[in-house]
Amino acid sequence: MSSRIRRCPYDRRYTLSLVCPVCGRPTRPAHPARFSPEDRYGSYRRVVRRWTTSP
Repeated sequence: MSSRIRRCPYDRRYTLSLVCPVCGRPTRPAHPARFSPEDRYGSYRRVVRRWTTSP
């Protein structure tokens, strides 16, 4: 178990486990990644995220 808070994207519950205790689906980190102006691959990550997220 990690010590950072995580969030289930399906039922929007916060938890510390890697799996949601309610629905059993994987959770994601609740906080965004750190921003760095020297990030070389940020534009690629944004393009991929745009195509993988549902509207």
